[in-house]
Amino acid sequence: MGRTRVKICCIQDPDEAALAISLGADALGLVGPMPTGKGLIDDAMAHTVAARIPPPVSVFLLTSETTAEGIAAHVQRVGADTVQIVDHIDPRQSARLARLIPDIRRVQVLHVEDMGVLDLIDDYAPHVHAFLLDSGTVSGPERTLGGTGQTHDWSISGVFVEKSPLPVFLAGGLRPDNVATAIEVVRPFGVDLCTGVRTNGVLDRDKLTAFMAAVSGRGGHPPPLKLSTR
Repeated sequence: MGRTRVKICCIQDPDEAALAISLGADALGLVGPMPTGKGLIDDAMAHTVAARIPPPVSVFLLTSETTAEGIAAHVQRVGADTVQIVDHIDPRQSARLARLIPDIRRVQVLHVEDMGVLDLIDDYAPHVHAFLLDSGTVSGPERTLGGTGQTHDWSISGVFVEKSPLPVFLAGGLRPDNVATAIEVVRPFGVDLCTGVRTNGVLDRDKLTAFMAAVSGRGGHPPPLKLSTR
């Protein structure tokens, strides 16, 4: 297994982006309008941040749009190079999105409620570049599309990684004190977090430094992430 990539989500402005990059983040997440969750910013600020991110750091736009046209339009407004689709959209929309924005990397979020998440691999794998496993609820009336700050059953995520033909990011309740265990259990391609490196909603240099050290196992800063484009 190679090194574990790190995506820092909920970036609020160019200063937070610069801090995350300086401490070794491979990718940054910009959270668009959501029904639930933290770290939301408007499209204008997201566009400003995205325009200032130097390559090869990846810029992920988190969108709650559920149609191919809506997702594509959101990506174009912000100017991100990667779109993170936070809802379990119709796989036919996923296929259409691949045709609409073939040069944009597409990451499908799957919310780990039970082992049923494994059944979704074949639905989405032909149309996206990676999966992201998060803590959330898409069944029942109370839907939560991530941003919970809570962990889920990592043993399920570990099985998912074994079965997935694509890279898998792990999210949900990760912190400096538990990320090493999460990586050992799940063996993800990358880890993704928001609240675990923040204090009063602000990106915390000390927490992020500790997190990066826990991920690397030696305190070093890993090189930036490059994901191939289909």
